[in-house]
Order: sequence, then C-alpha cells, then structure tokens
Amino acid sequence: MVGKVLGIRELEQFSSRRSSIYVDPECEKFFELPLFIAASSNDITTKCQCWQFSPGKEPALRSFTEIQQLLQQNKKRDVKNILRENSWPINSPIRSQLWPALCAQHLTKQNMLDGFYWEMVHQVFGTTELSEKPIMLPAFVDATHCLPYHLTSTGRAVADRIVNVLGYDCPDITYSPVLYPITSLLLHFMSEEEAYLCLAGLVGSKEKTFINQTKLQHEVTWKTVMQIAKKHTKSAIAYFQRICPGQKLERVFMDWCWWILAGLPFQHLVRIMDCYFHEGIKVLYRVALVILNLFHKECQSNNEWSPDNIKNDIGNALIKFCKKIPVSPAKLLHAAFSIRGLSTQYISRIFIKTEMLLKSRSALNSGSKQLIKSRSSDNLPTSQSQVNIQMMSHTLTIRELFTLWSWLPVRITMYQPVLLYTTEEHGCSLTTFYVRVEQHEPTLLMIKTCNNEVFGAYCSSRWLERNVKDDKGQRQAYFGTGETFLFSLYPERAKYPWVGIEGDRDLGHSSELFMAADSKMITIGGGEGQAIWMDENIRFGKTDACKTFNNPPLCPSGDFEIRVLEVYGFVGV
Repeated sequence: MVGKVLGIRELEQFSSRRSSIYVDPECEKFFELPLFIAASSNDITTKCQCWQFSPGKEPALRSFTEIQQLLQQNKKRDVKNILRENSWPINSPIRSQLWPALCAQHLTKQNMLDGFYWEMVHQVFGTTELSEKPIMLPAFVDATHCLPYHLTSTGRAVADRIVNVLGYDCPDITYSPVLYPITSLLLHFMSEEEAYLCLAGLVGSKEKTFINQTKLQHEVTWKTVMQIAKKHTKSAIAYFQRICPGQKLERVFMDWCWWILAGLPFQHLVRIMDCYFHEGIKVLYRVALVILNLFHKECQSNNEWSPDNIKNDIGNALIKFCKKIPVSPAKLLHAAFSIRGLSTQYISRIFIKTEMLLKSRSALNSGSKQLIKSRSSDNLPTSQSQVNIQMMSHTLTIRELFTLWSWLPVRITMYQPVLLYTTEEHGCSLTTFYVRVEQHEPTLLMIKTCNNEVFGAYCSSRWLERNVKDDKGQRQAYFGTGETFLFSLYPERAKYPWVGIEGDRDLGHSSELFMAADSKMITIGGGEGQAIWMDENIRFGKTDACKTFNNPPLCPSGDFEIRVLEVYGFVGV
C-alpha cells in the first residue's frame, strides 16, 4: 500500500510546500522535520510533512469549537472574518473538522446518512475494496489537470473512486476540471467518505457557486474573471496587451484557475481553501486579481519576468510566477480581501450578462428556429411533461411553453417543470400560495387576465426570503437576483431582462428591486412603478413600467383582473 511518492528532484522542487501524504519511509531522510500524524480514518493520507515556519510570535488562533458555535447560530459573517484572519499552520488538526463543517452547510441532499457513500461505492464498483487496477475517470474530468498534491498512488486511486461515484450520483455534471484537484486537497485532511460529502455539498450548493459543472459555466466564469480584471487590474491588462499585441487575452484567462490550483505553493492553497469552502468561488476571483497585480509589479522590477521572457507565453509565465510568489499566504489573502468595489452583486451582474451573451450567440449560431442544446432533449421538457402541461395548464400552450424554455437559464432547462400552484385547483389565497411555493427556487409565475392577456416572471429566489432579516434584525423589503426577468406571451411576445445585464455601471437601488412580498401582496420589479403587483386575494393586480426591468406595462390597461395564476417549479433543482 505504501509507495514512493516524491523523488529527490520533486522534493527539492516543492521544498517550499508542506503536504499531508502517505510517505515511503525511504523518502523520510529528505524531509527536514519529523512526520506529523494527522486525523484520518482510512490510513491513506495519515502522515503529513510539516515544513518550518519562519520564527516569530504567532497570534492566538480561534478553535473549531468557537467556529462551530457560530455556524450553528448562522453567524456567517463572523465565521467569514475568522477564516480570513486566522492562519492555522498546515499541520493543524483543525481542518479535519473545519473543512467538513464548512462544506456541510451547503449540503442540500439530506438523505446522505452514515454509510450512504459506501452503498454508492458498492453500487458503482460492485465492491468496497480498492482495486489495484486503474479506474477510468468520468468524462467531466480534465486528464491534464488531475493534480494529486503529493498523494500516494493509493491516495490517487481513492480520489479516482470519489469522482467516479460523484459523477454517478450527479449525472448533470458534464465538465468540471477543478473537481479532481479539490478532491485531492480534501483527502489531505479527512477520510474518503468525508471528502465525498464535502464535494456533494459544494456541487449541490444553491446559494453560492463553488464548482462549475458544465462547459458553459466554465466559459462564463473565465470570461467573468477577464471582465473583472479589465476594471480592477487596468495597469496589468494594459501592460500585457502592450508587450503581446498579437496574443489574445482570452488565451491567458482561460487558465486563470490554474494560476491558483496548479501554481501557488501548498501552504498558500490551503489557506485560500479555508475561505473558499465558506464563501465560494468569489475568493478565487479575488486571489486571481492579486496575482495579476503582483506579477505586473514583478515584471517591472525583475529581469526574470522581462517582456522578452514572457511575451510568447504569459499564461505559463503566470503559473511559474505563482510557484514562487513573493508574499506569504496571509499577505496574499489580505490583499485579496482589500479589493474594493468587488461585491457579490457586482460579480453576479457580470456573470449573468456574460451567460446571456453566450446563450444569445449560441442561439444565433444554431439557427433562429433551433433552441440552445442542453442535456435535456432539444433543450425542451420531456414529451410526458408537455402532455401534463397541456392537461393542467390554463395559461400555457405548447408553443408558449417552448418560447419560455428558450428564455430560461441553461442550467434550468436540464430539469422538468412541475405545477406547484394554480388558482383553478388550490383557490385564490396568498397564504396557500406561500405554503405551496415558498420553498422552491426558481419559479415561473404565469398570469392570465380576464382579457386573455398572458404574462409573468421568472423568479430566481425562493418566496420564503420575504422573511429574511438583515444584521440589524430588519426584514428586507426586496430580495432576488439579476436572473429574474419578466415576459409577455399574449398579445405581445417579449422578454424583459434585468437592466443591470446591459452594462457594468452602477444603476442605483431602484434597478435592483426584484421581488417583494408580505401577507397582503406580491410585487415583482420596482422603481417609479411596479412591473407586477397582486393583492392578497389573488384577484386584482396592476402593472407599470419599472426601472428594474425597463419594461412597458405588461397589459394595455395597466390594471387587470386575474382569471388564472399558475406557478411552476422544476423537479430536481
């Protein structure tokens, strides 16, 4: 089971790193310090190498018990601040508890009880014994980036098994090159089963993005990073464009995540993961911007990174620079979290805008009569779902359903629609509406008026968020995200997306009034008018032009009487 992991050259090359590996005794003579026994139940990564920190007074570090109490109290901001400020040593046992706890808060599948993972292993491989033969990796893995981070051959086999089981349990993952490296990182600090549960939490997270799972998401992400960099690292971008006028920036940013995952020393990477497992991919965005600025600064003062040396391949030069990055993990994170104007809302706006541009381009390339392809057949609901909607719906024809489907975010088209609420069956009560709808995200809200007008909204967030309170205990009037959009199907056929997608400028508070609700009404859109407003009896409503969506009134009269209200959710989301 024990096998040689690192040769002499590799040990010299990675002398600035510390790693948790199952080490061949013959290799121990190359290490500077005794081996530290880590908490691990599967004896695959039970020994880790502790590289010496520079001497100096270490600040008092917070314990896992303190963080656990804050997580239980849902004090996520306090946890965020602790994770950013506490530089636990690489050999600290805290991560064997901390990382699983951070990932568990994102877990949406509540049926993952003890033994679930091993049942899945047996189902996929027919045995829980680890095969000595190589395991074929799933198609979503990028073979060129299966970074093992010093795992032994046994540790790599375990990583192979984990990603196979995850692919079996999550068939919607079609492209995810970062999944394998993150699996390897997790195995340094926990057992195989715990690592799988952590990944399940990250992949299934609804509130935050951690791991891209399709080629579209992958492309949208690196293009988002590029757009953000053009605003927040202008000098670095201008420098690269000046010295490499013929090289497209796109080629550089396509590998942005590998600056971090394949370039940075292990101790830097582990500290970044402390924050990433809580806050999501935005941590990596921030670190990437700091790397660009540091590299630009180094290019101006260090001949090793002179224009002649890097102009032919900036991408590889960036990764080489990261391997010997001239700042400590603490300074790197401090600089990353000091970047101003990089809010989650701003990042979301850029991401959604980029996604919509790519979707539009794909639709144009495939022909005006074809819809964007996805894992679902022709990007449409199944035949059975179409039949069900024809039988149940009083607002949607099949043609209108197809039109709506072409407007949905691509990831949602993988799922099938289900009718959650209709006034025809469940009555005209806002209370009943909330009971049947509030836990679902996203939802499609369809209105048919007594004048036969048909319009509605794609609502990106749960209606339950109407009860969420801010840090001061005040209920926030509006909620939702920029994925929310309005539409009209009859007599006019039109989609009205969020105005923030049209540009990167700050549009003010009135442009972000997506959804609002209480016991007396429902509102969608705001700012000098409400795009859709309905009363508590779901009988009367009104529609105006509003700043959030820059829409006209969705029916000519402005006021309307509701004949039918229908709300659809999506199975499996």
